[in-house]
Amino acid sequence: MTSTDGLRLLPFRGLRYAPDRVSSLTAVTSPPYDVVVRPEGVRHLETADPYNIVRLILPHAADPTTRHRQAAETLHHWRTEGVLRQDPEPALYVYEQRSGEVLQRGLIGALRLDGPVLPHEDVIPEVVADRAALMRAAAANFEPLLLSYRGRNGAGGATAVIERVVADDPLLATTTEDGFTHRLWAVTDPADLATIDDDLSRRQALIADGHHRWATYQRLYEQQPGATAASPWASGLVLLVDTARHPLQVRAIHRVLPHLPLATALADVAGAFRARALPGGLSAALTALEETPGTAFVLAGGRDSFHLLDRPDPELLDRTIRRDRPEAWRRLDATVLHSALLDEVWRIPDHPSDISYLHHAEAAVEHAARNGGTAVLMRATSEETVRQLAECGVTMPRKSTSFGPKPATGLVLRTLEDPHH
Repeated sequence: MTSTDGLRLLPFRGLRYAPDRVSSLTAVTSPPYDVVVRPEGVRHLETADPYNIVRLILPHAADPTTRHRQAAETLHHWRTEGVLRQDPEPALYVYEQRSGEVLQRGLIGALRLDGPVLPHEDVIPEVVADRAALMRAAAANFEPLLLSYRGRNGAGGATAVIERVVADDPLLATTTEDGFTHRLWAVTDPADLATIDDDLSRRQALIADGHHRWATYQRLYEQQPGATAASPWASGLVLLVDTARHPLQVRAIHRVLPHLPLATALADVAGAFRARALPGGLSAALTALEETPGTAFVLAGGRDSFHLLDRPDPELLDRTIRRDRPEAWRRLDATVLHSALLDEVWRIPDHPSDISYLHHAEAAVEHAARNGGTAVLMRATSEETVRQLAECGVTMPRKSTSFGPKPATGLVLRTLEDPHH
């Protein structure tokens, strides 16, 4: 598909839960599919309400083909029964998330795939193939991915429309288990849509969360015989957030090495890194990590065993880190961890059975303690660093950082077979 100069966010007829057919909106929503990875998480959502969205995004059956057909059939039944209803006219949707001091507002729409969208992480082909098969079977985009862009200074353009719309009553409002309040409004006025289109036509976007879904949209378009730029498959469901107005929250993603005992990990790094035992608990360890200049990690073997790694051997870095990348990439903690420690010092393959990726430090430490392994606690990379590398066309090591807050799944869906997509 030929690239365009700016972003084109297209209105669509949203598919939304009928409030009178479900116990509550809270009970039918879910975090994004890749956050609900543990079976107990799926079971918890399934039992919250028989119509919980997890039955569409993570159907479980003996084989993939059955799973994908099951999701398609479930979607068809829910639409036939009136559990999910399509809005009467195409709209862009203003979406607000709020919790304490955190306020995020953006626009949900169908983004043309030929616009300037920058990835910053590689994807796993098997995951893209599975998500593509699911979306193709269901002919639907179940959940928006999260994109950030830099809007104009001041409050004109799309921002002005958003700020005016949120003064009205929302289509829906709900509070999820994590304490976030979610509100949604439809923008259908032609003048407002034209203002948004004009503003976004000058922007480029960074994928904050959802690399696999974006690659899936592209795969689906390529596989549609005779698909044109006007096809519903030529765009995908996204949430666009102006981070000049609403900066994203950036968090680290920690690693757990279940088969590497802490004593072995420390013995192996002798001479390669400086290692120091840290007094105190997890909070003190994370504070020490944030305050350490240069490359640094915390290794944890349990709730009261923390060691700080820093000052890597320059010769080790010179030998293990590829030279054909910008200096900012070569200095990333995740680059050093994977190139020098995991690949060279510990020789741990990047397989799910050998490395787990967890978003919460407490959970990582608990997981390591339970398995007799080692948790590697990380620091977050700034959004600015991520954006600069993405603009250079450089992808970061997988699971380098986590952007949020992520949109809740289940508030608005998009069908792909409807002529008014």
